[in-house]
Amino acid sequence: MLGMCMLIGDGILTPAISVLSAIDGLRTPFRSVVSKSLVEALSALVLIVLFLLQKFGTSKVSFMFSPIMGAWTLSTPLVGIYSIIKNYPGIFKALSPVYIVRYFMRNGKNGWLSLGGTVLCITGSEALFADLGHFNRASIQATDISLYLIFIAFLFTIYPSLILTYAGQTAYLIKHPLDHDDGFYKFIPHSIYWPIFIISTLAAIVASQSLISATFSVIKQSVVLDYFPRVKVVHTSSSNEGEVYSPEINYILMVLCVAVILIFGDGKDIGNAFGVVVSLVMLITTVLLTLVMITIWRTPAVLVALYFMVYFVMEGVYVSAVLTKIHEGGWIPFAISIILAFIMFGWFYGRQRKIEYELTHKIDLERLGVLLSDPGVQRVPGLCFFYTNIQDGLTPILGHYIKNMRSLHKVTIFTTLQYLLVPKVASHERIVVKKLGLKGLYGCVIQYGYADSLNHEGDEIVGQVMSCLQAHLRSMSNFELSSDPLEVEREVSEIEEATRQGVVHVRGKTRFYVGPNGGWFDKVLLAFYEVLHSNCRSALPALGVPLQQRIEVGMLYEA
Repeated sequence: MLGMCMLIGDGILTPAISVLSAIDGLRTPFRSVVSKSLVEALSALVLIVLFLLQKFGTSKVSFMFSPIMGAWTLSTPLVGIYSIIKNYPGIFKALSPVYIVRYFMRNGKNGWLSLGGTVLCITGSEALFADLGHFNRASIQATDISLYLIFIAFLFTIYPSLILTYAGQTAYLIKHPLDHDDGFYKFIPHSIYWPIFIISTLAAIVASQSLISATFSVIKQSVVLDYFPRVKVVHTSSSNEGEVYSPEINYILMVLCVAVILIFGDGKDIGNAFGVVVSLVMLITTVLLTLVMITIWRTPAVLVALYFMVYFVMEGVYVSAVLTKIHEGGWIPFAISIILAFIMFGWFYGRQRKIEYELTHKIDLERLGVLLSDPGVQRVPGLCFFYTNIQDGLTPILGHYIKNMRSLHKVTIFTTLQYLLVPKVASHERIVVKKLGLKGLYGCVIQYGYADSLNHEGDEIVGQVMSCLQAHLRSMSNFELSSDPLEVEREVSEIEEATRQGVVHVRGKTRFYVGPNGGWFDKVLLAFYEVLHSNCRSALPALGVPLQQRIEVGMLYEA
């Protein structure tokens, strides 16, 4: 949860600092005309446009990403080489570990504190795996050849590009030490300034897009795992399950990104906050990967210890350095993370208590038979779809409904909607029905994928369920020799008659009740959960059911 909160913070800070840093290049040639406030306003405008385009999906614009990043990867090292030759050809002496040791011996504590500034040189990798949902299984399950090609591409393009770019900036700063506040744009030759400015701005937008998409992905995954309040999730691709867009999250991110720029317009404060987020995400990832190595991969203890010690110590040193920047903007991600963590924990706690209550008080077929055998309970005409989210048993709302309404429809289909991680479920696999052991009672599971639309089907889904149920009953009579065909046809006729008499869809709506003897922890957390629950999206698709056919049954779950 903490890692996800920090990654969402990354999704807020990365667009802000990337676009702000790129647009700030306007001030170098026009410092007397372009003010800091104008740069902030232009950066906010670029971000607003970027967020407004999110609803069209990443796949619509992703064809431009490779050329942009290719131009960035090739152009900046060429500028770096020019700067090295012009300013300080001996800059590559800095690659020797001797100078690192001497630097820390000479500067001591100040050398350690300087790591908080250099951490921004390794950003970007923390978001790499959050975007894996944008690729299909074949792309991720790379073969030996593709792994080799990835290694070659990194070794001979990305890594040299970064080294030459940073070395060129450093060579310029050695000769012009007072230009450290704007070292990137000042080391670019005037003749190619504007092409590099355009490439840098486009690259910043691409970097921002990757973190925005990553934020959508992790929130969608958290919603599926019941760790985050339900929000609207739109799949913008019919082939890749991870390409998603959430309107609510998109506009919240937009407001927060613009607020960060306008309130903390100084790139230094945003950079300090960014460094805290990146280093903590990496440290948390190291801890989690260590747990995976121990519990899932069963990696030998020596290798686990070797991996953990190297990376935890290295990242821990960076974390300790950036934490000194808390008072200089580093508190921003902690404030965001505390709010998000409270939302996630409150939601998760409420959902866990709800599941515990339902599993403890679920209605099994034996209990249902006892309830229906009560002489005071009537079987009324019509067809009822009673929705339940419990696979092994029935929701306790059913018992509450029967006890208070003293009735149940002659034909009742207990329906569960099941989400599958596939684009579309085949029509012959979408609906699975079964006959329960009691007269007029049936079970139904409606399966759907992320590209399936269930919001405009209404009577169509009812007709599909009826067709599947009738076919199921007739097929059972063919396989079971003891079945009476006339009895089966009579049962089918009763279902058809119930459908003609009227269809109703019953859904539960639950709330927690904390009694006088309940603890303050439950009172606070469950009250907060109720606020979240009442303002989030429904767990069930609308199915296009007409309003006059919907019934909501309220029930208090005693905590």
